[in-house]
Amino acid sequence: MTVNDSLRLAAGFFVLLSLALGTWVHPYWYGFTAFVGLNLFQSAFTKWCPLMSILRKLGVADPESQALRG
Repeated sequence: MTVNDSLRLAAGFFVLLSLALGTWVHPYWYGFTAFVGLNLFQSAFTKWCPLMSILRKLGVADPESQALRG
């Protein structure tokens, strides 16, 4: 699994988790849903996401860096 795949997986998980928490625990959890959405929105323009940096440090495969090393 690549960094991009892991990022999509994590974003989807966080959105579903925060929606469930907002429904069953407290509506303030919807703020976390908004945070994830805004982060995805800004990353489309800046090509940078904090989770991608974390995943790279954890050793998740990054096809872009592998192509450079090539």
